[in-house]
Parts: sequence; C-alpha cells; structure tokens
Amino acid sequence: MTGRVLRLGMAGGGEGAFIGAIHRMAAALDGDWRLVAGAFSTDEGRNRRSGAQLGLEPQRVYASLDAMIAGELALPVEARIDAVAIVTPNHLHAPMAITALNAGFHVLCEKPMAMGVAEAEAIAQAARDARRHFALAFTYSGYPLVEEARARVARSDFGAIRLVQVEYLQGWLSQPIDSAGNKQAEWRTDPARAGLGGCLGDIGTHAFQLAEHVSGLRVQSVSAALATHVPGRRLDDDVSALLRFDGGARGVLKATQVAAGEENGLKLRIHGERGGLEWAQMEPNTLTLRWLDRPAETLRAGGPGLQQGTTRLLRTPSGHPEGYIEAFANIYRAFGATIRGGEECSFPSLADGLRTMRFIEAVIANAASDQKWTMISPGEKE
Repeated sequence: MTGRVLRLGMAGGGEGAFIGAIHRMAAALDGDWRLVAGAFSTDEGRNRRSGAQLGLEPQRVYASLDAMIAGELALPVEARIDAVAIVTPNHLHAPMAITALNAGFHVLCEKPMAMGVAEAEAIAQAARDARRHFALAFTYSGYPLVEEARARVARSDFGAIRLVQVEYLQGWLSQPIDSAGNKQAEWRTDPARAGLGGCLGDIGTHAFQLAEHVSGLRVQSVSAALATHVPGRRLDDDVSALLRFDGGARGVLKATQVAAGEENGLKLRIHGERGGLEWAQMEPNTLTLRWLDRPAETLRAGGPGLQQGTTRLLRTPSGHPEGYIEAFANIYRAFGATIRGGEECSFPSLADGLRTMRFIEAVIANAASDQKWTMISPGEKE
C-alpha cells in the first residue's frame, strides 16, 4: 500500500448476498481500502443488520444509494467515501453508477456493465464528464499467471496468434432452481433484472474479456448460437460462438451454466505459429507453455521464470496457492493506486465494459438472424 487508506461505500451486498462479501474481503486484503458506509439492502432490517455485522457507524448505514450520496456529501471531504462499489443485480448498475459518478465518486461495478450498450455508453460519458475512474469486476484478469500469459503473448513469444479458445463451464443451473426460489438464480434468469443475456451476460462476458485481454486482439465478428435447455427459463443458459479476430486469428467461445457436474471451469488456450499456452481458473497457479520444437514448460506462481509484472501481483511464496480473493484484490489495489495518482495501473475499465456489452449485442443479433457473421460495433471512443 502507498498513501492513505481509501474509504469505500457499498451499494448492495448485504446479509445473505454472495458477491458483496467477496468484494469486502478483496478490498481489505492489502489495507488499501476501508469500508465505512453502505446501502446494503432495500429491506430495512436486513440493511441495518448488515451494517452492524460489518461494524459500521449506524449513521453511515443508509436506506438507499441516493441517501448515501447525500449523507456522504454532507461530510467533510477528508471523511467522506472515495468510491462506491456496486454489487447489485444488473438492472441497477447504470442508474447507480451514473448517480455516484455525477456526485464526484469513483465507481467499481460488478459485471456486466449494464443492461445494454446505450446504458454502458451513458456510464462511460458520466465517468468522462466527472473525470472519475470506473472499474469492472472482471476478476479473472487479476490472476498473476493471466498477467504472465498476457505479457508473453504481447512480446510475441508464440509468433503471430492464430487460435484462441475459451470455455466457461458451470452446472449450477442444470435444474430449474430459478423457479424454485433460489434468489441468485432467480434474478439472473429474469430479463428485467439481468438484461438481454442470461449465461451470455453472466459468464460469457468473463470468457470474452479474458480472451481479448490475454490475446491482445479484438474480436471483429461472431457467429453464434444461444440455447435455453431448461423448460420455462426466460433467458439463455448455453452459448456457443465462433470468433474472428483482428489480424486473421480465429476463435471459439463456449459458455454454459447447464453442464451438470461442472463447477467453475474457465479455461483459456491461445496458439501462435511457434507455440501456445493454456490456463485454467480452477488450477490458477499453473501456466502451461507448449512449443513446436521443444518440450512443454510449466510455470508456477512464485516459481522461477516469471515476468516482473507477474511477481508484483503475488503475495505468497512458491507452493502457497493464491486464488480468487487475491485476484479480486489485485483489481482493488490497482484501482486504489490509480485513484491516488501515484502510479499507472491497469484494471478492467470502461473499454472492457463497452466491448463486452457490444459482444452481448452482436451475439444476440446473430443468433436471432440468418446471417453467418455479425460485426461487433467498434464504438467511437473506445
């Protein structure tokens, strides 16, 4: 940590929520952030209990985001929050982010960025107008060996990239638990709260962002199919897409939440003319390099042969595994360093959010049409 501890307010993520607790652990890990305020739930009792459990001052547990903004602005600058973490269902991302940015606060938001491209563009404009930073929780880009993979591709270790394959396999929605009262499943399959894509927006965006982030290439166009395997479900639970990248590379993206028995199987393979790499989220401390003319190599987190940019993301010695919380914390640490202005740091931001929203739009359009390929709009300011 360099500089003062930054103050965080949270919207959503109260009692019984999953991702709010993950954000709080990640933000606290390096001592860069301290949670001082929140509007955790629209249920008054749950909101109050959440604040008490987190040790917040009662007057800084607010009934709504608007109340939190008003209450924090009434405090001296040196006491009020620096940023808002938005950990709500998707339909609240844009209105909350724009409100916080317009009030002069930085924002770290859960993905996907918004309900659609128009909302995402409105967030981006608000961030530019307010001159505030906006980060997205594309957590997997925060893993050290993902950074190692990205750096090796960027320095052309494998030659010109030809093939990009990314898959994200889950099985937790194989049964109709969304219609049986499971709250996490219920809102993710509700178009009014999740947006146009189900599996596509929830985990397909992770796969897409990881593929572009590590390859350094942008997808030009997609040829896609969406499926809903569980009867009565209102959004897709299975996505398949062929990808055409800048420079001629070709790719395949598979994302599903109905692969019974799968846990969180995010895997990336990239191949160039001289070799390739493979990384899997469930074994995140291993990066496999394969070569045309010599034996394969296995790199380990904390082991020899890593780039300086990778080692900066590590917290434990070799053989002591780091995982999801630490990857998340790397995003919070970079976000905090950028807010302080002390160093140039990279984290998933507006460009990632806009690209993933345009990807959702292109996949849905292609799947609903007779076109073989649909272009991903490049946007004007990305």
